[in-house]
Amino acid sequence: MTATADLLTRDIAHLIHPLHEEPLQRNARVWVKGDGAILTDADGREYIDGLAGLWNVTAGHGRTELAEAMREQAAELAYVSGYAGSSNPRAIELAERLSALCYRSINRFFFTSGGGEATDSSIKMARAYWKLRGRPNKTKVISRINGYHGVTLAAMSATGLSRYWPLFEPLVPGFSHIPAPDPYRYEAPPGESQGVAAANELERAILREGADTVAMFIAEPVQGAGGVIVPPDDYFPRIREICDRYDVLLVADEVITGFGRTGRLFALEHWGVEPDIMQFAKAITSGYFPFGGIGISDRVAEALDEAGEPWMHAYTYSAHPVGCAVALRTLRIIEDERFPEQAAAKGDELLARLEIALADHPHVGNIRGKGLMCAVELVEDRATKRSFPADHGIGTAVLRAALDRGLVSRVKADTYVLAPPMVITSAQIERLVQILAEAIRAVLD
Repeated sequence: MTATADLLTRDIAHLIHPLHEEPLQRNARVWVKGDGAILTDADGREYIDGLAGLWNVTAGHGRTELAEAMREQAAELAYVSGYAGSSNPRAIELAERLSALCYRSINRFFFTSGGGEATDSSIKMARAYWKLRGRPNKTKVISRINGYHGVTLAAMSATGLSRYWPLFEPLVPGFSHIPAPDPYRYEAPPGESQGVAAANELERAILREGADTVAMFIAEPVQGAGGVIVPPDDYFPRIREICDRYDVLLVADEVITGFGRTGRLFALEHWGVEPDIMQFAKAITSGYFPFGGIGISDRVAEALDEAGEPWMHAYTYSAHPVGCAVALRTLRIIEDERFPEQAAAKGDELLARLEIALADHPHVGNIRGKGLMCAVELVEDRATKRSFPADHGIGTAVLRAALDRGLVSRVKADTYVLAPPMVITSAQIERLVQILAEAIRAVLD
C-alpha cells in the first residue's frame, strides 16, 4: 500500500470534508509539503498550486517568518478575549495598520476567523446601522448570481451559486440576487453599456423590494469562485450612485481580491469607488492562520458609538492575538515584496501566455482576468457561446487531466480558474500554461 493509499483509508474512515463527496475522496491527493508555488503529495510528486490553496496562500508556502510570528505570539500571549472591556496590543496594532492601508473612509475594524463569518458580520452591522438610525425595516440583502460570500446560513443565502443551496434550504428570508456584470455573457439593451445596464439591475431590484426595506448590496469587486468575472469599468461607479440614491450600504467583499490580488491593494481602487463596509480574509494571513474581518466607514462607526447599547454580535476568536500577529507580519511581506505590482505584472504574463497557447482553440470561449486572477471558459460553440451540457462534465475532466499533469486548481462548471501565489516564477507560469493547454487538448481534441 502506498503512503497515499494508507492515509486515504484513514481519512475516509474519520473525516468529513467541505463539499463532501466520498467517491471523489477515494482518489484524492494528500498534501504533505509546500514551498513557494509548489505542493508535494504523500507519494513525493510535485504540483504547481494554481489557486494558492483556496485563493489565500498569496505569500506562498513555507514562509518561516509567518510560522515564527505565530510561535512568538503564542509563547507570549496565545489568547485573550476580544469582547468590549478587553483588548491586546496586536489587535490594536493591526487595526491601526489597516486604517492606514484601507479606503480613506474606513478606519474601524472587527476581526473574525474567516470570510463567511465576515459576511455574517457585515449583514448584522448593516441591519444594526439602519435600526440605530431609526429605519428598522431596512433589513434586506441584495447580492449577485455567481457571487460567493461563504456558506454559513446567512452567507450562503447571499451566495449566488445555487448548487450550495438545495440540501440546506430554505434560505434565510430577505435575500435576493441580480445578474452578474459578465462582459462575456451579459446582454445589455441596445444603446446602453454593459456596465451601466448590469448596475441598473440593482436599481430595479431595490425598487422591486422597496427602498425602505433594503439594507445593503454585497459584491465581490471581481467575482472569484463564480468564474473570475471582471466587471466593465463603468459598473461600480454606477453601483455607488444607486446605493447613495436609495440609502443602501455598499459592501465590498474583498476576501479574495484584497491585499494585492488584482494589481491594486484593494480592488475597488481600480474604479475610484469606496464602500461603506469592506470584508476581508484569506490573504491577510496568507492562509497561515484562519483570520478575517470587516472594516466599516466612519458614518457606520459613529452610529455604533452613539447607540448607548451594545452591538450584540459576539465572537470568541475576534481579535485573536496570534491571528493578529500573523496578519501584521503578512502585511509587511505584502508591502516589502510589492504584491500589487507583482500581481499586475505576473497577471499580464499569465494572460498573455494563455492567449498564445489557447486563443485559437475552437472550444476556448473566453480568456479573462484582473491581476493575478484569471480564468479560461470552455464552450461547445464559440460563435454562439453555447455551453457544453452539464452532464458532459467537461470542466471536471479538464481539472482531472491538469491534476494528472501536475497542476492543482478548481473549476466553476466549465471555467478553469487560476490565482497562484504571488511568488510564482515566470518559469512556473510558463509550465502552468503548458499543462492547462495539454489538459484542454487531451479532453477536447
